[in-house]
Amino acid sequence: MTALQIFKGLLLALLLLGQASSQSKRNPKLNIKTPARNQKGSHPPIVQPAAAEEVTHQIVPPSGENAGPLARNASVNSKPSNDMKLTFLKNTKVTCNDGTTAGYYIREQRNSKRWIIFLEGGWCCYNTETCDGRHKNTRRLTSSSEWPQTRKGTGILSAHVEENPYWWSANAVFVPYCSSDIWIGTLPKSRQVPYAFMGSLIIQEVIKDLVPKGMKQAKVLLLAGSSAGATGVLLNIDRVAALLEALEAEALQVQGLVDSGWFLVDTKRPRAPGCSDAFACSPVEALKKGIRMWSGILPEKCKQQFKRGEEWQCFLGYKLYSSLKTPVFVVQWLFDEEQLKLENVRLRSTSVLENQWSYIQNLGRDLKSTLHDIPAVFAPSCLAHTLVTKSYWTEIQVKGVPLPRALQCWGRSLQEVGQSSKPPLRSCSFRLIDSCLWPNCNPSCSVLQDRAGHQEA
Repeated sequence: MTALQIFKGLLLALLLLGQASSQSKRNPKLNIKTPARNQKGSHPPIVQPAAAEEVTHQIVPPSGENAGPLARNASVNSKPSNDMKLTFLKNTKVTCNDGTTAGYYIREQRNSKRWIIFLEGGWCCYNTETCDGRHKNTRRLTSSSEWPQTRKGTGILSAHVEENPYWWSANAVFVPYCSSDIWIGTLPKSRQVPYAFMGSLIIQEVIKDLVPKGMKQAKVLLLAGSSAGATGVLLNIDRVAALLEALEAEALQVQGLVDSGWFLVDTKRPRAPGCSDAFACSPVEALKKGIRMWSGILPEKCKQQFKRGEEWQCFLGYKLYSSLKTPVFVVQWLFDEEQLKLENVRLRSTSVLENQWSYIQNLGRDLKSTLHDIPAVFAPSCLAHTLVTKSYWTEIQVKGVPLPRALQCWGRSLQEVGQSSKPPLRSCSFRLIDSCLWPNCNPSCSVLQDRAGHQEA
Protein backbone atom coordinates (compact mmCIF):
# COMPACT_ATOMS: atom_id res chain seq x y z
CA MET A 1 0.00 0.00 0.00
CA THR A 2 1.41 3.37 -1.05
CA ALA A 3 1.72 6.38 1.21
CA LEU A 4 -1.02 8.09 -0.84
CA GLN A 5 -3.40 5.20 -0.26
CA ILE A 6 -2.66 5.24 3.48
CA PHE A 7 -3.27 9.00 3.57
CA LYS A 8 -6.61 8.62 1.73
CA GLY A 9 -7.65 5.89 4.12
CA LEU A 10 -6.86 8.05 7.15
CA LEU A 11 -8.67 11.03 5.63
CA LEU A 12 -11.78 8.92 4.94
CA ALA A 13 -11.71 7.58 8.50
CA LEU A 14 -11.50 11.09 9.93
CA LEU A 15 -14.40 12.26 7.75
CA LEU A 16 -16.55 9.32 8.86
CA LEU A 17 -15.63 9.96 12.49
CA GLY A 18 -16.58 13.63 12.18
CA GLN A 19 -19.90 12.69 10.58
CA ALA A 20 -20.68 10.26 13.37
CA SER A 21 -19.78 12.85 16.00
CA SER A 22 -22.00 15.45 14.37
CA GLN A 23 -24.89 12.99 14.12
CA SER A 24 -24.58 12.02 17.77
CA LYS A 25 -24.73 15.68 18.80
CA ARG A 26 -27.92 16.16 16.81
CA ASN A 27 -29.50 12.95 18.16
CA PRO A 28 -28.06 12.25 21.61
CA LYS A 29 -29.10 8.92 23.12
CA LEU A 30 -29.58 9.73 26.76
CA ASN A 31 -30.36 7.13 29.36
CA ILE A 32 -33.49 8.94 30.53
CA LYS A 33 -36.77 7.28 31.47
CA THR A 34 -39.61 9.18 29.82
CA PRO A 35 -43.26 8.99 30.83
CA ALA A 36 -45.25 6.20 29.24
CA ARG A 37 -47.83 7.11 26.61
CA ASN A 38 -51.24 5.62 26.35
CA GLN A 39 -53.18 4.67 23.26
CA LYS A 40 -54.47 8.20 22.75
CA GLY A 41 -51.01 9.60 22.05
CA SER A 42 -48.46 11.75 23.80
CA HIS A 43 -49.06 14.35 26.47
CA PRO A 44 -47.92 17.98 26.30
CA PRO A 45 -44.49 18.70 27.83
CA ILE A 46 -44.30 19.69 31.47
CA VAL A 47 -42.83 23.15 31.84
CA GLN A 48 -41.23 24.40 35.05
CA PRO A 49 -42.80 27.79 35.87
CA ALA A 50 -40.32 30.63 35.75
CA ALA A 51 -39.70 32.43 39.02
CA ALA A 52 -37.33 35.35 39.45
CA GLU A 53 -36.16 34.16 42.83
CA GLU A 54 -35.54 30.62 41.63
CA VAL A 55 -35.00 30.20 37.88
CA THR A 56 -35.40 32.72 35.11
CA HIS A 57 -35.94 30.33 32.25
CA GLN A 58 -38.38 27.62 31.27
CA ILE A 59 -37.40 24.04 31.88
CA VAL A 60 -38.71 21.41 29.50
CA PRO A 61 -38.07 17.96 31.01
CA PRO A 62 -36.95 15.12 28.74
CA SER A 63 -39.74 13.75 26.58
CA GLY A 64 -38.64 12.65 23.13
CA GLU A 65 -38.11 15.62 20.85
CA ASN A 66 -39.03 17.98 23.69
CA ALA A 67 -35.85 17.24 25.65
CA GLY A 68 -34.19 20.65 25.90
CA PRO A 69 -30.49 21.26 26.59
CA LEU A 70 -31.06 22.43 30.16
CA ALA A 71 -32.91 19.22 30.99
CA ARG A 72 -30.08 17.20 29.44
CA ASN A 73 -27.49 19.08 31.48
CA ALA A 74 -29.52 18.67 34.69
CA SER A 75 -29.90 14.92 34.21
CA VAL A 76 -26.50 14.05 32.71
CA ASN A 77 -23.81 16.60 33.52
CA SER A 78 -24.70 17.64 37.08
CA LYS A 79 -26.68 14.91 38.84
CA PRO A 80 -27.76 16.40 42.18
CA SER A 81 -27.81 14.27 45.30
CA ASN A 82 -31.12 12.72 46.34
CA ASP A 83 -29.96 12.30 49.93
CA MET A 84 -32.06 13.82 52.69
CA LYS A 85 -30.39 14.26 56.08
CA LEU A 86 -31.93 13.30 59.42
CA THR A 87 -32.66 16.18 61.80
CA PHE A 88 -34.29 15.76 65.21
CA LEU A 89 -36.84 18.25 66.49
CA LYS A 90 -35.52 21.10 68.63
CA ASN A 91 -38.38 20.46 71.03
CA THR A 92 -37.28 17.12 72.46
CA LYS A 93 -40.51 16.79 74.45
CA VAL A 94 -42.39 16.00 71.22
CA THR A 95 -41.70 12.32 70.72
CA CYS A 96 -42.41 9.06 68.95
CA ASN A 97 -44.52 6.36 70.64
CA ASP A 98 -41.63 5.07 72.76
CA GLY A 99 -40.45 8.49 73.98
CA THR A 100 -37.55 8.94 71.56
CA THR A 101 -37.40 12.39 69.93
CA ALA A 102 -39.24 12.72 66.63
CA GLY A 103 -37.62 14.30 63.58
CA TYR A 104 -37.51 14.72 59.82
CA TYR A 105 -35.26 14.29 56.79
CA ILE A 106 -34.41 17.39 54.78
CA ARG A 107 -32.68 18.37 51.54
CA GLU A 108 -32.37 22.13 51.28
CA GLN A 109 -32.29 24.14 48.05
CA ARG A 110 -31.06 27.54 49.18
CA ASN A 111 -32.37 29.53 46.20
CA SER A 112 -35.79 27.88 46.08
CA LYS A 113 -38.97 29.54 47.30
CA ARG A 114 -40.92 26.26 47.26
CA TRP A 115 -41.15 23.61 49.97
CA ILE A 116 -42.67 20.17 50.07
CA ILE A 117 -43.30 18.38 53.38
CA PHE A 118 -44.26 14.72 53.07
CA LEU A 119 -46.01 12.72 55.83
CA GLU A 120 -45.30 8.99 55.84
CA GLY A 121 -48.13 6.43 56.07
CA GLY A 122 -48.55 3.14 57.92
CA TRP A 123 -52.06 2.70 59.47
CA CYS A 124 -52.15 2.97 63.29
CA CYS A 125 -52.44 1.21 66.64
CA TYR A 126 -55.38 1.82 68.96
CA ASN A 127 -55.00 -0.30 72.12
CA THR A 128 -52.19 -1.77 74.21
CA GLU A 129 -52.10 -5.05 72.27
CA THR A 130 -51.87 -3.49 68.82
CA CYS A 131 -49.29 -0.93 69.96
CA ASP A 132 -47.15 -3.62 71.63
CA GLY A 133 -47.21 -5.66 68.43
CA ARG A 134 -46.36 -2.63 66.31
CA HIS A 135 -43.41 -1.68 68.53
CA LYS A 136 -42.09 -5.24 68.43
CA ASN A 137 -42.52 -5.94 64.72
CA THR A 138 -42.12 -2.54 62.97
CA ARG A 139 -40.10 -0.45 65.39
CA ARG A 140 -39.34 2.31 62.87
CA LEU A 141 -43.07 3.22 63.09
CA THR A 142 -42.90 3.70 66.88
CA SER A 143 -39.33 4.85 67.55
CA SER A 144 -36.57 7.01 66.06
CA SER A 145 -33.81 4.92 67.68
CA GLU A 146 -32.99 2.97 64.51
CA TRP A 147 -33.56 5.61 61.83
CA PRO A 148 -30.68 5.92 59.33
CA GLN A 149 -28.79 9.22 59.03
CA THR A 150 -29.87 9.75 55.42
CA ARG A 151 -32.80 8.82 53.23
CA LYS A 152 -33.16 8.83 49.45
CA GLY A 153 -35.76 11.14 47.96
CA THR A 154 -37.86 9.42 45.29
CA GLY A 155 -40.80 10.41 43.12
CA ILE A 156 -42.03 13.87 44.06
CA LEU A 157 -39.18 14.11 46.61
CA SER A 158 -36.48 13.44 44.02
CA ALA A 159 -33.94 16.12 43.07
CA HIS A 160 -33.62 14.65 39.55
CA VAL A 161 -35.53 16.51 36.85
CA GLU A 162 -36.27 13.39 34.80
CA GLU A 163 -37.89 11.68 37.80
CA ASN A 164 -39.53 14.78 39.24
CA PRO A 165 -40.11 17.30 36.42
CA TYR A 166 -42.03 19.94 38.39
CA TRP A 167 -40.84 19.77 42.03
CA TRP A 168 -37.19 18.69 41.59
CA SER A 169 -35.79 22.10 42.68
CA ALA A 170 -37.91 22.47 45.85
CA ASN A 171 -36.77 22.14 49.44
CA ALA A 172 -37.82 18.58 50.33
CA VAL A 173 -38.78 17.30 53.79
CA PHE A 174 -39.81 13.73 54.68
CA VAL A 175 -41.44 13.29 58.11
CA PRO A 176 -41.24 9.66 59.32
CA TYR A 177 -44.40 8.28 60.91
CA CYS A 178 -43.62 7.19 64.47
CA SER A 179 -46.75 8.28 66.37
CA SER A 180 -49.20 5.57 65.15
CA ASP A 181 -52.15 7.99 65.46
CA ILE A 182 -52.89 9.04 61.86
CA TRP A 183 -51.12 12.31 62.74
CA ILE A 184 -53.77 13.66 65.16
CA GLY A 185 -52.44 12.72 68.63
CA THR A 186 -51.44 15.15 71.40
CA LEU A 187 -50.74 12.74 74.28
CA PRO A 188 -47.23 12.59 75.88
CA LYS A 189 -45.76 9.45 77.40
CA SER A 190 -45.91 9.18 81.21
CA ARG A 191 -45.76 6.63 84.00
CA GLN A 192 -49.47 6.01 83.53
CA VAL A 193 -49.33 6.07 79.71
CA PRO A 194 -46.86 3.59 78.14
CA TYR A 195 -46.94 5.18 74.67
CA ALA A 196 -46.93 8.76 73.44
CA PHE A 197 -49.25 9.79 70.61
CA MET A 198 -48.10 13.19 69.35
CA GLY A 199 -48.57 13.14 65.56
CA SER A 200 -50.33 16.49 65.30
CA LEU A 201 -47.70 18.13 67.53
CA ILE A 202 -44.88 16.61 65.44
CA ILE A 203 -46.23 18.37 62.34
CA GLN A 204 -46.47 21.67 64.24
CA GLU A 205 -42.89 21.38 65.52
CA VAL A 206 -41.53 20.50 62.07
CA ILE A 207 -43.09 23.71 60.72
CA LYS A 208 -41.58 25.75 63.57
CA ASP A 209 -38.13 24.25 62.94
CA LEU A 210 -38.30 25.00 59.20
CA VAL A 211 -39.35 28.66 59.47
CA PRO A 212 -35.80 29.84 60.32
CA LYS A 213 -34.45 27.73 57.43
CA GLY A 214 -36.22 29.95 54.89
CA MET A 215 -39.83 28.76 54.87
CA LYS A 216 -41.03 32.11 56.17
CA GLN A 217 -39.84 33.73 52.92
CA ALA A 218 -41.21 30.94 50.68
CA LYS A 219 -43.97 31.28 48.10
CA VAL A 220 -45.50 27.77 48.17
CA LEU A 221 -45.70 24.94 50.70
CA LEU A 222 -47.06 21.61 49.49
CA LEU A 223 -48.08 19.44 52.45
CA ALA A 224 -48.23 15.93 51.01
CA GLY A 225 -48.72 12.42 52.32
CA SER A 226 -49.54 8.85 51.33
CA SER A 227 -52.03 6.43 52.93
CA ALA A 228 -52.33 7.33 56.65
CA GLY A 229 -50.04 10.28 55.87
CA ALA A 230 -52.56 11.45 53.27
CA THR A 231 -55.33 11.34 55.85
CA GLY A 232 -52.95 13.25 58.11
CA VAL A 233 -52.74 15.97 55.46
CA LEU A 234 -56.52 16.31 55.35
CA LEU A 235 -56.77 16.46 59.14
CA ASN A 236 -53.95 18.98 59.66
CA ILE A 237 -53.68 21.22 56.62
CA ASP A 238 -55.92 24.04 57.83
CA ARG A 239 -54.10 24.00 61.18
CA VAL A 240 -50.74 24.21 59.36
CA ALA A 241 -51.96 27.17 57.30
CA ALA A 242 -53.15 28.92 60.48
CA LEU A 243 -49.80 28.30 62.21
CA LEU A 244 -47.83 29.77 59.30
CA GLU A 245 -50.11 32.80 59.30
CA ALA A 246 -49.44 33.25 63.01
CA LEU A 247 -45.69 32.99 62.31
CA GLU A 248 -46.09 35.87 59.83
CA ALA A 249 -45.36 33.89 56.66
CA GLU A 250 -47.83 36.11 54.82
CA ALA A 251 -46.69 35.40 51.25
CA LEU A 252 -46.71 31.62 51.65
CA GLN A 253 -49.50 29.73 49.87
CA VAL A 254 -50.29 26.37 51.50
CA GLN A 255 -51.52 23.50 49.31
CA GLY A 256 -52.28 19.85 50.05
CA LEU A 257 -51.55 16.63 48.16
CA VAL A 258 -53.49 13.56 49.32
CA ASP A 259 -52.20 10.23 47.91
CA SER A 260 -54.19 7.04 48.58
CA GLY A 261 -55.91 8.34 51.69
CA TRP A 262 -59.47 8.64 50.36
CA PHE A 263 -61.03 5.59 52.00
CA LEU A 264 -64.54 4.19 52.08
CA VAL A 265 -65.70 2.03 54.99
CA ASP A 266 -68.28 -0.71 55.31
CA THR A 267 -70.17 0.00 58.54
CA LYS A 268 -72.51 -2.99 58.17
CA ARG A 269 -70.18 -5.99 58.17
CA PRO A 270 -69.57 -7.31 61.72
CA ARG A 271 -66.06 -8.12 62.97
CA ALA A 272 -64.86 -10.39 65.75
CA PRO A 273 -64.73 -8.71 69.20
CA GLY A 274 -61.43 -8.06 70.95
CA CYS A 275 -59.40 -6.41 68.20
CA SER A 276 -56.06 -7.76 69.44
CA ASP A 277 -54.56 -7.56 65.94
CA ALA A 278 -54.11 -4.23 64.11
CA PHE A 279 -56.26 -5.43 61.20
CA ALA A 280 -58.79 -7.46 63.22
CA CYS A 281 -60.95 -4.49 64.20
CA SER A 282 -63.25 -2.91 61.69
CA PRO A 283 -61.80 0.44 60.57
CA VAL A 284 -64.66 2.23 62.33
CA GLU A 285 -63.97 0.53 65.67
CA ALA A 286 -60.23 1.12 65.30
CA LEU A 287 -60.78 4.84 64.68
CA LYS A 288 -63.24 5.19 67.57
CA LYS A 289 -60.81 3.50 69.97
CA GLY A 290 -57.88 5.47 68.58
CA ILE A 291 -59.41 8.93 68.97
CA ARG A 292 -59.88 8.26 72.70
CA MET A 293 -56.48 6.64 73.23
CA TRP A 294 -54.49 9.28 71.31
CA SER A 295 -56.19 12.40 72.76
CA GLY A 296 -56.70 13.13 69.09
CA ILE A 297 -57.77 16.53 67.78
CA LEU A 298 -60.01 16.60 64.72
CA PRO A 299 -60.83 19.70 62.62
CA GLU A 300 -63.45 21.62 64.57
CA LYS A 301 -65.54 22.58 61.55
CA CYS A 302 -65.81 18.92 60.54
CA LYS A 303 -66.63 17.72 64.06
CA GLN A 304 -69.58 20.10 64.19
CA GLN A 305 -71.24 18.17 61.36
CA PHE A 306 -71.58 14.99 63.43
CA LYS A 307 -73.18 14.03 66.71
CA ARG A 308 -71.09 12.80 69.62
CA GLY A 309 -69.57 9.39 68.92
CA GLU A 310 -69.70 9.88 65.16
CA GLU A 311 -66.71 12.23 64.87
CA TRP A 312 -64.65 9.38 63.44
CA GLN A 313 -66.26 10.22 60.08
CA CYS A 314 -63.84 13.16 59.82
CA PHE A 315 -61.17 10.58 58.89
CA LEU A 316 -63.04 10.02 55.62
CA GLY A 317 -61.91 12.41 52.91
CA TYR A 318 -65.30 12.67 51.24
CA LYS A 319 -66.88 13.64 54.58
CA LEU A 320 -64.11 16.07 55.61
CA TYR A 321 -63.31 17.78 52.31
CA SER A 322 -66.20 20.28 52.23
CA SER A 323 -65.11 21.80 55.56
CA LEU A 324 -61.54 22.58 54.42
CA LYS A 325 -60.38 26.09 53.56
CA THR A 326 -56.99 25.11 52.10
CA PRO A 327 -56.85 23.79 48.48
CA VAL A 328 -56.18 20.05 48.18
CA PHE A 329 -55.32 17.79 45.23
CA VAL A 330 -56.56 14.19 45.57
CA VAL A 331 -54.65 11.24 44.06
CA GLN A 332 -56.62 8.02 44.45
CA TRP A 333 -56.54 4.64 42.75
CA LEU A 334 -60.11 3.53 42.01
CA PHE A 335 -59.09 0.03 43.14
CA ASP A 336 -56.89 0.69 46.15
CA GLU A 337 -55.28 -2.49 47.46
CA GLU A 338 -55.44 -1.38 51.09
CA GLN A 339 -59.13 -0.59 50.69
CA LEU A 340 -59.65 -4.11 49.31
CA LYS A 341 -57.63 -5.66 52.16
CA LEU A 342 -60.05 -4.10 54.65
CA GLU A 343 -62.62 -6.48 53.16
CA ASN A 344 -60.11 -9.36 52.96
CA VAL A 345 -59.99 -9.17 49.15
CA ARG A 346 -56.60 -9.86 47.54
CA LEU A 347 -56.76 -9.74 43.76
CA ARG A 348 -53.18 -10.96 43.40
CA SER A 349 -54.18 -14.27 45.01
CA THR A 350 -55.55 -17.17 42.94
CA SER A 351 -59.06 -17.32 44.40
CA VAL A 352 -61.61 -14.52 44.63
CA LEU A 353 -65.12 -15.36 45.76
CA GLU A 354 -68.18 -14.29 43.79
CA ASN A 355 -69.37 -11.86 46.46
CA GLN A 356 -65.85 -10.37 46.54
CA TRP A 357 -65.99 -9.74 42.79
CA SER A 358 -69.24 -7.91 43.39
CA TYR A 359 -67.54 -5.77 46.02
CA ILE A 360 -64.67 -5.01 43.62
CA GLN A 361 -67.03 -3.93 40.86
CA ASN A 362 -68.97 -1.69 43.22
CA LEU A 363 -65.83 -0.19 44.78
CA GLY A 364 -64.70 1.64 41.64
CA ARG A 365 -68.17 3.02 41.05
CA ASP A 366 -68.70 4.08 44.68
CA LEU A 367 -65.27 5.66 45.04
CA LYS A 368 -65.71 7.53 41.78
CA SER A 369 -69.02 8.95 43.03
CA THR A 370 -67.30 10.43 46.13
CA LEU A 371 -64.97 12.39 43.83
CA HIS A 372 -67.86 14.04 41.98
CA ASP A 373 -67.41 17.48 43.54
CA ILE A 374 -63.61 17.45 43.92
CA PRO A 375 -62.10 19.99 41.48
CA ALA A 376 -58.50 18.68 41.57
CA VAL A 377 -58.22 14.90 41.30
CA PHE A 378 -56.19 12.18 39.58
CA ALA A 379 -57.95 8.79 39.76
CA PRO A 380 -56.66 5.93 37.58
CA SER A 381 -58.51 2.59 37.36
CA CYS A 382 -55.51 0.66 38.66
CA LEU A 383 -54.93 -1.93 41.37
CA ALA A 384 -52.28 -0.37 43.61
CA HIS A 385 -51.65 1.65 46.75
CA THR A 386 -49.72 4.96 46.94
CA LEU A 387 -48.00 6.66 44.00
CA VAL A 388 -46.33 10.05 44.47
CA THR A 389 -43.07 8.81 46.04
CA LYS A 390 -42.63 5.97 43.52
CA SER A 391 -39.82 6.42 41.00
CA TYR A 392 -42.28 5.57 38.18
CA TRP A 393 -44.95 8.10 39.22
CA THR A 394 -44.55 10.00 35.93
CA GLU A 395 -45.60 6.94 33.91
CA ILE A 396 -49.21 6.68 35.08
CA GLN A 397 -51.66 8.64 32.95
CA VAL A 398 -55.36 9.45 32.95
CA LYS A 399 -56.79 10.63 29.63
CA GLY A 400 -53.26 11.00 28.30
CA VAL A 401 -52.10 13.28 31.13
CA PRO A 402 -49.44 12.19 33.67
CA LEU A 403 -49.74 13.19 37.32
CA PRO A 404 -46.84 15.72 37.38
CA ARG A 405 -48.46 17.60 34.49
CA ALA A 406 -51.83 17.67 36.30
CA LEU A 407 -50.16 18.96 39.49
CA GLN A 408 -48.42 21.68 37.51
CA CYS A 409 -51.70 22.76 35.91
CA TRP A 410 -53.38 22.84 39.32
CA GLY A 411 -50.54 24.85 40.86
CA ARG A 412 -50.71 27.40 38.05
CA SER A 413 -54.47 27.71 38.44
CA LEU A 414 -54.06 28.51 42.15
CA GLN A 415 -51.40 31.13 41.43
CA GLU A 416 -53.59 32.81 38.85
CA VAL A 417 -56.70 33.13 41.03
CA GLY A 418 -57.58 36.80 41.11
CA GLN A 419 -55.14 37.68 38.33
CA SER A 420 -57.72 38.52 35.69
CA SER A 421 -55.08 40.05 33.40
CA LYS A 422 -53.74 36.58 32.59
CA PRO A 423 -55.42 34.48 29.92
CA PRO A 424 -57.18 31.29 31.11
CA LEU A 425 -55.24 28.03 31.00
CA ARG A 426 -55.82 25.93 27.91
CA SER A 427 -55.27 22.19 27.51
CA CYS A 428 -54.25 22.04 31.14
CA SER A 429 -56.39 19.51 32.99
CA PHE A 430 -56.29 18.66 36.67
CA ARG A 431 -59.64 16.88 37.11
CA LEU A 432 -58.81 13.46 35.70
CA ILE A 433 -60.89 10.37 36.53
CA ASP A 434 -60.81 7.16 34.48
CA SER A 435 -64.08 6.28 32.79
CA CYS A 436 -63.44 2.50 32.63
CA LEU A 437 -64.29 0.72 35.88
CA TRP A 438 -62.43 -2.56 36.26
CA PRO A 439 -58.96 -3.14 37.79
CA ASN A 440 -56.07 -2.15 35.49
CA CYS A 441 -58.27 -1.22 32.52
CA ASN A 442 -56.06 1.87 32.22
CA PRO A 443 -53.20 0.84 29.85
CA SER A 444 -50.57 2.72 31.88
CA CYS A 445 -51.34 0.51 34.92
CA SER A 446 -49.28 -2.30 33.41
CA VAL A 447 -46.06 -0.77 34.77
CA LEU A 448 -47.20 -1.76 38.26
CA GLN A 449 -47.37 -5.48 37.62
CA ASP A 450 -43.72 -6.23 38.39
CA ARG A 451 -43.65 -3.91 41.36
CA ALA A 452 -46.42 -5.57 43.36
CA GLY A 453 -44.08 -6.43 46.21
CA HIS A 454 -43.09 -2.82 46.82
CA GLN A 455 -46.43 -1.30 47.80
CA GLU A 456 -46.49 0.72 51.02
CA ALA A 457 -48.73 -0.03 53.96
